[in-house]
Amino acid sequence: MKAGNVATSVRTAAGTGSRGSDDALIAWIVRHRKPVSWGAAIVILAGGFVGWNILSTRQSERIASQQLSSARFALESKNYALAASELARIAENYSGSRSAGEASILLAQTRLAQGQNQQAIDVLKKFAPEASADYRAQAYGLLGAAYENVQHPKEAAEAYEQAATEARMPFARAQYLSDAGRAWLSARDTTRAIAQYREIVTKLDSTGTAFEAKVRLGELQSTSK
Repeated sequence: MKAGNVATSVRTAAGTGSRGSDDALIAWIVRHRKPVSWGAAIVILAGGFVGWNILSTRQSERIASQQLSSARFALESKNYALAASELARIAENYSGSRSAGEASILLAQTRLAQGQNQQAIDVLKKFAPEASADYRAQAYGLLGAAYENVQHPKEAAEAYEQAATEARMPFARAQYLSDAGRAWLSARDTTRAIAQYREIVTKLDSTGTAFEAKVRLGELQSTSK
């Protein structure tokens, strides 16, 4: 057989094989038409649901952000009653969103500004453990302040310690540790207070809080001898 005939035979065989595979695939689809149709429908529906969910989430976040701006304006205007009402509604209706997290923080600040410390504690005890990383440290810090205001220094110190653990920036962590040290002193637990100030001095000595911590640590160590 000549070379040209061989090449032609190979191409013909390849073409026949390709057509055979296509024919087999088409035949399989025909035999399994209903399962294939259901599978395609499920894929289309799933894709549509994901797309709808993304659009819905974005729209909800946009609406929540607009409402948050209105509530923030009420807070800046010292219309605390209106601000608290709007912030509580945002936190409930858009739970899990970034706007809801910010609303919870602002709601706690509003309660504190009104002197409603127990209401601030109620908000923060619920919100802080499930808050996103963006708001968790601040939530525990506000909780510590609220506990201090109602003369519960031990609970305040524990909240400040948790805030320090969650804080991302060294200066914030140092400040929360300093707050915890102050609260432990109020709770008459000098050992725990010393531990907070010592951590600032040894691990966060480059922060602005370090100088005060050194002074407090020196005073406490001298009096404990």
